[in-house]
Amino acid sequence: MSLTVAIQMDPIESINIDGDSTFVMGLSAERRGHRLYYYHPRDLSFRDGKVTAYARPVTLRRERGNHYTAGSEEKIDLSQVDVVLMRQDPPFDMSYITATHILEHIHPQTLVVNDPVHVRNAPEKLFVTHFPDLMPPSLITADRREILDFRAEHKDIIVKPLYGNGGAGVFHIKPDDENLTALLELFTQLYREPVIVQRYLPEVRQGDKRIILIDGEAVGAINRVPAAGEARSNMHVGGQAMKVELTKRDREICAAIGPALKERGLIFVGIDVIGDYLTEINVTSPTGLQEVNRFDGTILEDKIWDAIEARLG
Repeated sequence: MSLTVAIQMDPIESINIDGDSTFVMGLSAERRGHRLYYYHPRDLSFRDGKVTAYARPVTLRRERGNHYTAGSEEKIDLSQVDVVLMRQDPPFDMSYITATHILEHIHPQTLVVNDPVHVRNAPEKLFVTHFPDLMPPSLITADRREILDFRAEHKDIIVKPLYGNGGAGVFHIKPDDENLTALLELFTQLYREPVIVQRYLPEVRQGDKRIILIDGEAVGAINRVPAAGEARSNMHVGGQAMKVELTKRDREICAAIGPALKERGLIFVGIDVIGDYLTEINVTSPTGLQEVNRFDGTILEDKIWDAIEARLG
């Protein structure tokens, strides 16, 4: 099966080829004989019922500083390609949402991964609320009274933007911290959306586990341990990736959410688990493939293409 694949992503020249999941997905596609195009979300257009993009044919190679060759830009009809990989990074803002609306016009005639309708309907910190038995005590609100009541009950809390990503804007508010009110004032100035408040999970000191699911099945994980003095475990803020095995509880969580992911066409998903709790379901542009591959000796991107090709029959 030889496919034409269009990758909608952030600037290809600036990616980290040793950590970027989209990069290895592209390499895997090339090994299978698939033809790649690359375009930025701003190159996407909808006119008279047709979805097009100014895209460039691209070839990839694992060579730092020389990891791609792009051909001349051409206008392509995305209904005529086989697969679109929607892989631009969040934030999950109106630009992101608009892209899902546009791509919805070609899916599933062109298979969009992940399904744009369900990407739109499954923001990381909101989709998890459909599994209340799996998540820690949480509150989503813009009402300061509710937040103060939640803090009075749970004492030690985490406050973060509802549509944030990469650990940006995540605050650990300890019981004796006097900055909560000032922080909420700042959030009100920066965001129109509610915030999410959760009970602090001290188990995060042992790591925030990223588990990769492909077509609803758990295929691997890494543990991200926060640096000393840091509440966030994201690797770009100093978190250390470590090898980890899935626990019985991890498998219970994956079994509970897996069917919903598969049904929604969410082929590549990364979930975050701290202790016994599911904290996020990442469907927009999940990461972690290369880290898991290095620790486990796997090639998870091949499994993603197996799932895509199976969907195409």
